[in-house]
Amino acid sequence: GRFQDLGERVAGWLFYVAVLGGSATFLLWLLADASLSFALERAVTVVIIACPHALGLAIPLVVVNATAMAAQRGILIRNREAFERATGLRYVALDKTGTLTEGQFEVRAVYADGLGEQEALTLAAALEALSEHPLAQAILEAAKERGLPLPSVQDFRAIPGKGVEGRVERRLYRVGRPEWAGELGLEVPPSLRQGLEEAEARGESVVALMDESRVLAYLALRDRLRPTAKQAIDALKRMGITPVMLTGDAEAVARTVARELGIERYRARVLPQDKARIVRELKSQGPTAFVGDGINDAPALLEADLGVAIGAGTNVAIESADVVLVKSDPLDVVRLLHLARATRRKMLQNLFWATGYNIVALPLAAGAAYPFFGLLLPPALGALFMSLSTVVVALNALLLRRARLDT
Repeated sequence: GRFQDLGERVAGWLFYVAVLGGSATFLLWLLADASLSFALERAVTVVIIACPHALGLAIPLVVVNATAMAAQRGILIRNREAFERATGLRYVALDKTGTLTEGQFEVRAVYADGLGEQEALTLAAALEALSEHPLAQAILEAAKERGLPLPSVQDFRAIPGKGVEGRVERRLYRVGRPEWAGELGLEVPPSLRQGLEEAEARGESVVALMDESRVLAYLALRDRLRPTAKQAIDALKRMGITPVMLTGDAEAVARTVARELGIERYRARVLPQDKARIVRELKSQGPTAFVGDGINDAPALLEADLGVAIGAGTNVAIESADVVLVKSDPLDVVRLLHLARATRRKMLQNLFWATGYNIVALPLAAGAAYPFFGLLLPPALGALFMSLSTVVVALNALLLRRARLDT
């Protein structure tokens, strides 16, 4: 990483400072008519003080602590430079499905006419209980969450491409695509027509509940948002980072999810191969991270300055990422960025201490204060100071564990 390289460069300079400073101290004291043992003692003290021990440990100790802290929270760092790249980000591009949403349907609303919402959901769930469809599972889940007892269904039939039908208490009901009602010539009450338009404007999937003469209810289903998605987006904005949502879904879906999460910038109908290009465009405006989970996210993860894979994703995505979020929690993106900022601060503090103390210690070691104040630094005390600087760097790295990562 950049800081590691800087630490190694400064350590290299300190080596030359130690050799040249020690030699210069030895010669200057001899020229000043000091005894050989005195000149030698000053030179040895300079070499001991300038030993770049602390600098060698300044960055690695911080990285080790930061990596351990991240791992404890289910954030796996696959590339140690990730901490440096995660600071100064301007954009975080997020794939919608599987990252901001769970990729599973949930019932958002039940529009009913002539019967209660609970009753409509009960009838729809009773029929869908025998179906394998993902939307059917979501309707069943909604009925279970509300603790609704399901009546038994007779004469059940699945109609391919349309839906399912069956009798509940000898009355025929159908559950399926809204278009099926039109094909059967069933009546649609005006209040339900309005509900259907609202759900379609939001880009949601709609399931119709019908009897033999008319549509009784529409159930609007959407991709379930991850519980912490809104919190994560708000936190990113507070950090001065612009979230950008990418999705292959239609404009209506993208607009609805973006509005609910408070995302101003989004791109809809994004093809898999477009993601890397969009990330490249964002990168031209400022450092960019990409968060995704699918096979088709790998090019974008590699293209971004920081690639973050949501852990529930594919092995391909995980292999392409710098960081893996094991818990699939969008808030972990924020925790990672907070940790990266805290890590950067500790790196800078350690570099400053490991070099800065030499500015005071080296002249003292060389005996600069001796002619004025009679102050001398014995070699043993020089060794103690050198060890102390290493201890300070190590303790400062450990203090990183007190950093607060949760928003």
